[in-house]
This record gives sequence, C-alpha cells and structure tokens, in this order.
Amino acid sequence: MNNAQELLEAQQKRFRRLDPALPAAYPLPRDGEPVLAHLDAGEAVAGLSAHAHQPPGSLPSLWSTADTYELFPLLGEHPRAGMDALLRAFREQLATRAVPERDSACLVTWPSRDVSATRSLLDHGFVPLSCLAVRTPAPEVDTKLSGTVKMRRAGPPDLDRVVELAMAELEYAALVGASVLRPDAAGLKRSAAGVRLRTRSTPGDTDVPGSNAGGDPVWLAERGEIPLGLAECGWVDADNHHSGHRLGNGLWGYVNCLSVREEHRGTGIGHDLMTMAHNDFAAAGAVGSFLYYNPANPVSPVFWHRQGYRPLWTIWEIRPATALR
Repeated sequence: MNNAQELLEAQQKRFRRLDPALPAAYPLPRDGEPVLAHLDAGEAVAGLSAHAHQPPGSLPSLWSTADTYELFPLLGEHPRAGMDALLRAFREQLATRAVPERDSACLVTWPSRDVSATRSLLDHGFVPLSCLAVRTPAPEVDTKLSGTVKMRRAGPPDLDRVVELAMAELEYAALVGASVLRPDAAGLKRSAAGVRLRTRSTPGDTDVPGSNAGGDPVWLAERGEIPLGLAECGWVDADNHHSGHRLGNGLWGYVNCLSVREEHRGTGIGHDLMTMAHNDFAAAGAVGSFLYYNPANPVSPVFWHRQGYRPLWTIWEIRPATALR
C-alpha cells in the first residue's frame, strides 16, 4: 500500500471485523502533522499527530494534562508491527519539539478489541488510563432500596450537594486514571454543575467533558437531607457532535459522573441511580449510552460491566510525553 487512503480503508475493514459497534469512519484531526514509517519488509504505515493545550482554569484540565500529543495511526493490515514502527517515528518527531517535561502526555485512542496493537503500545510504555464504554438499551427493572433512601431529579437548590459528590468522585479518579486534581477543581465543578442544573434536559442537547451546554439530567440519592449518591448525565447527538466520531450515529445518553459515598457503596444506590438514568435514556429513544471509566480503578470496571457496558475504545497514555520509548 502506498498511500494513506488505502491504509485507512484497509484499517476500517479490519475494525469492522473486530467490532461491529465501531463507527463507520475513523476520526482524523483536520490540521494533523504527518507521521510516516516503514516495516522491515518495506511496507509503509502512516498517521497524523496533533498537539492540544488545556489552559489553566479550563474544565478539560481536570481530565487531561496541560499538553497532549496525540497520534492517529493508519496501519492498514499491520496492527502490531505497524504500531511499533509508527510509535518509533512519533518518538523521533517529538524529539524535535519543545515537549514539556511535566504535565504532558502522549495519547493514542484505539479499538479495545485490537489486542495485536495492544502489545506494541505496552512495549512503548503506554498504559490504558481510560476506556470509552458503550451499552445498548435493555429493559430495566425498577428496584426499591430498603430503608429511607429516595431518588429524585436534582435542581438548582442542590448545587452544593452535587459539587460535594462530584468532587469525591474526582478525588478518587485522580488516584487511578487520567483525571487531575487541580487547585481550582472545586470552582470548575461548581460552575459546570450550576449550568447543568439550571434547565431541564431535552433529548438532542449535547454534552461531553468540557461542554457548558445546560439541560443535563442529574439524579440524586438521599436519606433525609443527606446526599448519598449522584448520577450526572447528558445527551450526545453523534450525527452532529465531535464525540460522534467515536460512536455510531444517533442519539446517545452520556454518563458524566456516578458518585456514591464510600460508606454506602455496595448497597445498591449506584445501581438504582443508573436504572433511573437508563430508563430516561430509553424513554427519549437513545440508541445507547456511553461513559468513560478507568481500567485501573478497582471498583468501576466491575460495576459498569454489570450494568451492561463494555469497552469500545481504549485511551492509552504516557505521562509525561517525554517518557515515550
């Protein structure tokens, strides 16, 4: 193969064989910089690299390093050898840049089921910090928690409760995944939650990490005046939003944050919150729902798999970016 289009077409055919849930198009940056490499037998592979900067005080800085250097591989039918060769070329490209030694990362988002490429990513020092997981609609059975735990839709007066639970989730996630506990995290969470709580959701509103669009469904579990759990959710139209590059077309429900107080985990609160959210998604006609979780988290992967989610894309990272080998 001698051009990027042929590599892309062959790669997409292989992706469809691996996982039919992958989108029809592989996302590529508009202004990416070419990366080229050759296998030992002389066959070419290629890719595009893109640099993104998250300024201080921005919401995305809570789940991203300040500087990310992302590679978008085009490997054709050579996932392992092609990834290995392209990562070596990517390392050489980064060596010519002023890459920060701190608060930086190399990033590759790749289909979770492509285990052939996994070996090369591990060999070059990448770790799977996050997964984009998907769930197709399924009937939910309403359950009732014992005792006096109540579930309800949150509103503007619940801002303090929502921020408290969201910060608890962020603090935990920063220990086991890509999240970063910045000094201004509480203020950023408060601003974002304030927008989410101001209006009721309508299907078709878009929200992904970093969006300030209002109208997101937020659910609270509480006993009396004490908040025990939180489910922050939203909507993504994959036909019109950049998250759609990672999803099949249609309206998707999005789970931004699920947080349950540590002493109340394992009591069914998280399950019941998600039952309400999934029923809400289904009633709106969503084709499915998605979320991001951390594979290294000892709690969330098991929980989300039991809720019917499974990995679609794995986000591989090296921190700092200069550690790429």
